[in-house]
Amino acid sequence: MPEISATDAARNFADILDAIEHRGEQYTIVRRGKAIAHLEPMNRGRGADVKELLRRHRPDRGWAKDLNEVRELLEIEER
Repeated sequence: MPEISATDAARNFADILDAIEHRGEQYTIVRRGKAIAHLEPMNRGRGADVKELLRRHRPDRGWAKDLNEVRELLEIEER
């Protein structure tokens, strides 16, 4: 994962967002030699992974209420 200075990140913010959105790239923002932020795609490790996990492991009766509450928190991706 490439590191980029805060100054370069500010100057090239639109290009960085395009790289993150379209190519799944990740960046660490560095200021005065210290890593201060990490930028990565929002959809990484969400939705589809959780759905697949839930399909493989059917809920038992005691867990169904908790599972339904978690499902209500999921964002549905329109395709």
